[in-house]
Amino acid sequence: MAQCVQSVQEFIQDSFVPMVAVLCSEDAERVTRKNSLSFPELLRPFCRLTSEGHLRDPNNQVVVVKGLRISVTGINTQPPQTPEMHRLLSQTVSVCQPPEGSPANVITAGDYDLNISDRTVKAIVPWYSDWKETLTQLSSSKYYTATTPWFETYRENFLQSMPASEHEFLNHYLACMLVVSSREAMPTEQFLKLSQEQHRIQHSGEYTHPKWFIPNTLKYYVLLHDISEGDEERADSVYEDMKQRYGTQGCYLLKINSRSGSTGADEQMPDPWSQYLHKSSIHNPEIYEESAVCNAVENNIGAEEDGLDPSFRDGVSETHPLQLDQPTDAGYPSNNASQSVNNVDVTRPEKQGSVISNTTPTPRGTCLTLNDHDHIRQFIQEFTFRGLLPHIEKNIRQLNDQLVSRKGLSRSLFSATKKLFGGGKVPEKSIAELKNTAGLLYPSEAPELQIRKMADLCFLVQHYELAYNCYHTAKKDFLSDQAMLYAAGALEMAAVAAFLQTGAPRPYPAHYMDTAIQTYRDVCKNMLLAERCCLLSAEILKSQTKYSDAATLLIKMTSEDSDLRSALLLEQAAHCFINMRSPMVRKFAFHMILAGHRFSKAGQKRHALRCYCQALQVYKGKGWTLAEDHINFTIGRQSFTLRQPENAVAAFRHILINDSKQSAVQQAAFLREYLYVYKSMSQLTGDSSLPQLPLPCLHSSQTRVFFGHERRLAEGEKQAATHVSLDQEFDRDLSPLWRELEERLVAVANKGTVPITFQPSQCCLNNQTDNLRYPLAVVEEPIIVEVVFRNLLKVPLALSALSLLWKFTPKDFSDPQGSTAGETITNEKEAASLKETTALNDIIDTQVIPQFTITAEETKVARLKLLPHKTGELHVLGVVYNLGTGEVDNSEGSLAGDLMCVRGQQNLEIQGPRLNLTKEEKTSVRYGPDRRLDPIITPPMPLLEVFFINFPTGLLCGEIRKAWVEFVNVSAVPLTGLRVASTHPEFFTFGSAASDLTPVTPTAAEHCSAYKTVAMPPSVATVSLVSPAAFGVTSGDRPVVAEIPLSQGVLGPGEALQIPLWLRGPDREGVHEINFLFYYESTEKSAKLSHRVLRHTAFICASRSLSVRATASRSNTLHGRERGTEERQEGEEKNGSMLVFVDVENINTSEAGVREFHIVQVSSSSRQWRLHRCINPVGDKDSKLASRERGKLCFKATRCRTEEATSDKYTFADLNLGNEQIVSSTTPCADFFFRRGLPSEPRRGGISTSNASQMWRQSGTDDGVTDIVKKCSDVELDIIVLWKGYVVEDNKQLILEGQLHVALQTIGKEACSLSQKEETQEMVLLKFKPDVPPPVSKPSLEQLSHLIKTCLHYPESYDHPFPQKSLCMVPVTLTLSNCSSAQVDVIVDLRHKTTSPESLEVHGSFSWLGQTQYKLQLQAQEVYRLSLKACFFQAGVYNLGTPRVFAKLAQTSAMCETSQQSAMPALIIINSV
Repeated sequence: MAQCVQSVQEFIQDSFVPMVAVLCSEDAERVTRKNSLSFPELLRPFCRLTSEGHLRDPNNQVVVVKGLRISVTGINTQPPQTPEMHRLLSQTVSVCQPPEGSPANVITAGDYDLNISDRTVKAIVPWYSDWKETLTQLSSSKYYTATTPWFETYRENFLQSMPASEHEFLNHYLACMLVVSSREAMPTEQFLKLSQEQHRIQHSGEYTHPKWFIPNTLKYYVLLHDISEGDEERADSVYEDMKQRYGTQGCYLLKINSRSGSTGADEQMPDPWSQYLHKSSIHNPEIYEESAVCNAVENNIGAEEDGLDPSFRDGVSETHPLQLDQPTDAGYPSNNASQSVNNVDVTRPEKQGSVISNTTPTPRGTCLTLNDHDHIRQFIQEFTFRGLLPHIEKNIRQLNDQLVSRKGLSRSLFSATKKLFGGGKVPEKSIAELKNTAGLLYPSEAPELQIRKMADLCFLVQHYELAYNCYHTAKKDFLSDQAMLYAAGALEMAAVAAFLQTGAPRPYPAHYMDTAIQTYRDVCKNMLLAERCCLLSAEILKSQTKYSDAATLLIKMTSEDSDLRSALLLEQAAHCFINMRSPMVRKFAFHMILAGHRFSKAGQKRHALRCYCQALQVYKGKGWTLAEDHINFTIGRQSFTLRQPENAVAAFRHILINDSKQSAVQQAAFLREYLYVYKSMSQLTGDSSLPQLPLPCLHSSQTRVFFGHERRLAEGEKQAATHVSLDQEFDRDLSPLWRELEERLVAVANKGTVPITFQPSQCCLNNQTDNLRYPLAVVEEPIIVEVVFRNLLKVPLALSALSLLWKFTPKDFSDPQGSTAGETITNEKEAASLKETTALNDIIDTQVIPQFTITAEETKVARLKLLPHKTGELHVLGVVYNLGTGEVDNSEGSLAGDLMCVRGQQNLEIQGPRLNLTKEEKTSVRYGPDRRLDPIITPPMPLLEVFFINFPTGLLCGEIRKAWVEFVNVSAVPLTGLRVASTHPEFFTFGSAASDLTPVTPTAAEHCSAYKTVAMPPSVATVSLVSPAAFGVTSGDRPVVAEIPLSQGVLGPGEALQIPLWLRGPDREGVHEINFLFYYESTEKSAKLSHRVLRHTAFICASRSLSVRATASRSNTLHGRERGTEERQEGEEKNGSMLVFVDVENINTSEAGVREFHIVQVSSSSRQWRLHRCINPVGDKDSKLASRERGKLCFKATRCRTEEATSDKYTFADLNLGNEQIVSSTTPCADFFFRRGLPSEPRRGGISTSNASQMWRQSGTDDGVTDIVKKCSDVELDIIVLWKGYVVEDNKQLILEGQLHVALQTIGKEACSLSQKEETQEMVLLKFKPDVPPPVSKPSLEQLSHLIKTCLHYPESYDHPFPQKSLCMVPVTLTLSNCSSAQVDVIVDLRHKTTSPESLEVHGSFSWLGQTQYKLQLQAQEVYRLSLKACFFQAGVYNLGTPRVFAKLAQTSAMCETSQQSAMPALIIINSV
């Protein structure tokens, strides 16, 4: 049970107190009425004795009486009838509520911290979680159990309103005070008259009530003197006469009213009566809501003295079970019986039954001083000690004597009880065996009743041992007579007396109480007595920590006849479960739910709400969602009934936001209830602010914000730039790529450096972007906020009038300080009204979505637009909308939907990323800001739109296509500095500045070639010199950023510009993602936004076309000999020449639809070499390749002239195979050549190892040895193969054209147009030791074998007469050419290397005559001729190519000579003549 203020002993003692009646004369009543009090009310606060009393028992033992309280009531107090008593008890419980502001009680039970609150509902609703502070406050308190003052008040009033019955005497009157005023003319006669009236009431037989304890009732004569009006001397003389007549112990002079009411009005006197009389008066529930009721039970120990007005304490109602066929009105003294009867108390029930309005209570005791209070207190003490206690002592002795003499027992009842109970115990019959004898009545002189009467007297004066013995004796007599009502009463009081005995000589007989309760309830059908017995026993069991037994007892007493009683007892049973040694928390919660239900049936809405809220603390968050929903639903309804709409809305909100497992029908009912309560609350409060709506669920972190206009769709052949849109998914991998492109553009615009303040442009912000800084938006450009809604319910939701809430601070950014230009503006008031307003549209135009329906369990996005018209700082706060059910059942559904539609908001609160940089941030949980909803509106900026015309989606590898791009400035601000960067700069070109841009329109260029062509028959190569700077190449790298030429450098507002764009298909087949980033600036520099960018992503599908492989071979002939002129010979020899073989294969698949390819031209580009002429094919027969065909072309290449080679320009040489020559040194051919992807091996004579800076060194060598050797075999010749493809499409033949690049780098090494796939590298074990430094680079044997070029000069045939001369001598010249730029040591060995039969077959039987080994030294680029003689023995064909040449650089002494590449077979025919 709940914790009580009183101890159980004090509670039981105050439940059974001596009763004293009062009879007042009219004058005496008038004296007390000056203080707005009757005489019993005047005495009530002073009825507890502050000192001990003493009396002697029949054995002459002293009995000490401590803390005795007496009850003084009017003699004609009429108890209320049963319905009236139930109503008064209900009102008593209803008034007693937990006071506002008192600290909550917290029970720590297992894993639960239960807030069994003494506060209002606001403190214990499920979303109230501030328990730690309360727990801390109570940690020093010894009380961890909750108090239930309403139960204590109910119990006190119930016990004190118990009607007097025949089977017990505890609430019968023991004495009667006769009160007469000293102003009476004949006070003695008035006393006589009152005494006769009391005697008539008690003994005439006219009245069955009130009940009197004994026939000889103590009469106590009180002379009431009014000090302010009466004659004190007369009062004293009358009192002296009274003492002579009634004795000093039977009368008293009480002097009161020491001051008049008017004179003492200013002085504030204590009012001890309020806590007793206020408790009984019924307050208006409406008034109680506003002001907390002062609960006297908790504030003053005296609160338990008398909790109910005397007007409904005594007597029984018409239908009371103890009333036996008595007339309704005749059983009570009425005010017609005598003028002296106290008629004030008669009207009390009528007054208390009415509802008191909100009026100030009448002040009481205004004529009394503190001395008067002492007089009253002294009067009660004198009456009790000198009158009442001696009277009780005398009657106990008399009853004891009567019982002893009547039953023939010994003198003392103590010895008698020893004899009675010394033997075996008499077996008691069970209740089922006893017949119903509840109606049996004993005569008043019956000895059984005399024993009971003596027991009750002893119990009232705290002589519990004698009382227990008497109750035990009476119980046996009643059971033997089968007087069950009397027996139950004796059992009940015997158990209580046994418990109250000091020293606990015997244990508490709980089975006595169980038998008494069962008898009262089942046999006697008297629930009042059973309830009293239950309340007493439960309190006793609780004091003995037998909480389980107490809970069982309390639950047994619940029944359908009284909801209020059942609710209170169930609540106490719940507290018993929570106070057990092992708290049964779930049982507590379950019984609190039952109690709340019964409270609700009893009309106690506040207590029902409190019970449900306390039970919810156990059920919530444990997975019992259905139970939790039921409790919250009940809390919502009860709160709404109690006019607590905020709590009702919060409870219904809790049902809706949880992951509900309810059916769709139930969820729809919850939603309708919530909308109704919410709408009622908004109408009651009338507050213009918008509360938070729980539905639908708003995923704030998934909010995306887009700055700028939505993308325009393609118009005809025009394809708009993709840019960024909300329809695109954010690609985290592409984000750094776009940032890098923008950095390159910014660096170019800022002369090669990126500013420190640079931040990449972000047009679309989401939860993966960097949102730590304020985003920048542009005035007059929309801001689109995409919010994600999730409907958690199984029923659709209908949202309407959906828009954004925002706050805006105007600022002037033209001022360097950015001063504020106005006050902060918000649209909350406009959004709260259901009517659409355009008041703030001149500042920020807010889009409103009229209808937005979300189906069951759907996730749906809404895009809301804002259009700012002024610069400043904008903060998007949330969304505002009307919420309604999406169900329309009939034609009137729309009207019902409007009625059930509420307006509210949800805030967009986004948590930023967790900070994890510093040590402090790593050790704590801190989050950075997320400012995606807080854009800064900047001044106007240009806005560019880009359209592509005739832009292809598929190309052949290397195919050239001409497209057009259109730039449109759609803003009111001119733009400048237009540039573009791309991830694939080799894919496109805008042409060089010197390019011929004709034709100037896309339609005029539809059937024209993308190349610049010149009519010219095949001939020697046409040579032209071109500087890379003319095509935007200033270094070895390809240009990433391209400038786009604008007329006068500016594109004005509304202007458009179309320029050609050449595209070249990627060299690798497959789908290629090509990204463009267009950059532009405003002509007026802004401090906030320096530039803007526009993104475009193109996807190109590349198909296979041709594969080109090329090799270079050194020519072994000296060209001068062929030409015949010495001058040209020297020039050619010095320049040198080589052969270039180009192998072309058609690898195009038939699906591409290309019928055949024509090789129309082969061009070269190099600083050292150029193609000279074509050796084959002749005509165009070998230049056509159908599918899977191959062709091989051979070209002669010569070195460029010295002046060409030393310049920084590239030499382009064109060899056309048809009648049209393509000028390869112009756009677009040269553009794509310079933009080509760099080959895998480094160019410009770099070293092919990974560490090119390290040169091969050896003792006695120079650093440039490797370079010298390498240059002998380096070529650095780029071959450009230009082709045309013929495609049949829709019965039309289309001509495609393109170019492929092959980079020749080394003689004899094949190069391919398709980059070879890199071989997968083998997995290498991790090495934790430092790597060995790479070896120094040495020239390879292949490179060293190209130092010397050899050539044999001899006659092709030689005639010799062998019959005449057996030896044939033929002169042969060996030409040695130093290919390097350094001095070379050469060894020529003429000896045959082997003598195998195979070599003899090749060489034949010939030998060299003369010196067979030479050691020569050739200077740089020197040509040396060595004359030799070959000797033949017979006619035949011989190979003269047997000389072996070894060479090394002269400056490298430690290097061995390397064998040079052998020449081609040199065959000679020897004829015999």
